[in-house]
Amino acid sequence: MDKFIIEGGFPLRGEVTPSGNKNETLPILAACLLTDKRVVLRNVPRIRDVQTMLGLLSALGVEIEEMGPHELALQARRLVRVDLDPDLCGQIRASILLAGPLLARSGQIKLPPPGGDVIGRRRVDTHLRALRALGAEVEVNNGYIMRTEGLHGQDIFLDEASVTGTENVIMAACRAQGTTIIRNAACEPHVQNLCRFLNKLGARIEGIGTNQLTIHGVEELDGGEWEISSDFVEVGSFIGLAAATGSELLIRQAEPEHQRMTSIMLGRLGVKMEIRGEDIFVPGHQHLQVIPDIGGAIPKIDDGIWPAFPTDLMSIALVVATQAVGTVLIHEKMYEGRLYFVDKLISMGARIILCDPYRAVVVGPAQLRGTQLESPDIRAGIALVIAALCARGQSIIGNVRQIDRGYERIEEKLQALGARIERIRE
Repeated sequence: MDKFIIEGGFPLRGEVTPSGNKNETLPILAACLLTDKRVVLRNVPRIRDVQTMLGLLSALGVEIEEMGPHELALQARRLVRVDLDPDLCGQIRASILLAGPLLARSGQIKLPPPGGDVIGRRRVDTHLRALRALGAEVEVNNGYIMRTEGLHGQDIFLDEASVTGTENVIMAACRAQGTTIIRNAACEPHVQNLCRFLNKLGARIEGIGTNQLTIHGVEELDGGEWEISSDFVEVGSFIGLAAATGSELLIRQAEPEHQRMTSIMLGRLGVKMEIRGEDIFVPGHQHLQVIPDIGGAIPKIDDGIWPAFPTDLMSIALVVATQAVGTVLIHEKMYEGRLYFVDKLISMGARIILCDPYRAVVVGPAQLRGTQLESPDIRAGIALVIAALCARGQSIIGNVRQIDRGYERIEEKLQALGARIERIRE
């Protein structure tokens, strides 16, 4: 199992370009099942989760051609099976995204339990209720067996604005008979781009960017080309990295319109950034200080559904808070396991009180010390890398395959900025 050896305490400097958006790539790969025509995707991140999804698609019979380091051509000319590999499904949460496309294309799917990060309960009820509303029969028995004699458009109100739940319904409804209305839909940038991608193939989706989508079903979709956008979570990670380590970074192709809430939330810690066209510049040697709310009240950093602060950046914000003067409340509202990694930061010298599974009080600044750590999930993993780069001395981070699931060649990107980080393969 690979590990990182990191020598911390050195500011970084330079330019970095984020990879393609993981959470856009995975549903778009699944959506390629909706057509038997050739689809070309560019700026595809070469990360573990994408490789796992490609393995699932290949086993179904999808022809996959690597046209370049980040360019793929896919064609689901003929599907040879509808039962998914349980080992591959157990590696990623996104395996559930194959339910909608396979029901629409083949009328059935056998889905083993999805895997992914262990950050709390990740319910699938929203998916199942919505797919049942469209006409699917669902049997739950150590996984999910779904069948349909034909999907039909419905007016659906989702019981939560689930990103993957919304995406599943969108993909199924594209090939359903009639019109589907999705209310309380998620509207994250990757959900919007899934809709735009499908429209480019001939789907008819209205209301993109809002929480109410109208989808007019079509009999078939065509082929086409699409370029994956920059990963706004990786951009936010680099902003947090620069702030916490006192580094000067220019983040290229950062799509600043997706970082407005990140600017507000990290701004409560005194983080400053500049928008330069499509790039974001983070000045070096910033003095981080918690800015109290009106009346001197302790401020909080909390997450929520888009356009609120993304839950995937909460771990990074917490590490930045350990380097800011003052006290701040971190309130993770979405996953009860997201903050459990704080014990690792406390072992490094951070001053954090974990109030309950959802709230932590951070008192900074703290001089972090290098130590031996394990990466529990993708986002906590990158947060620990940032903490190690802040720390005095050497840190060893194990289980970095978790980080590899969401960040492409992260150690090479950091080395190019001057970080003293080495991957050890065991």
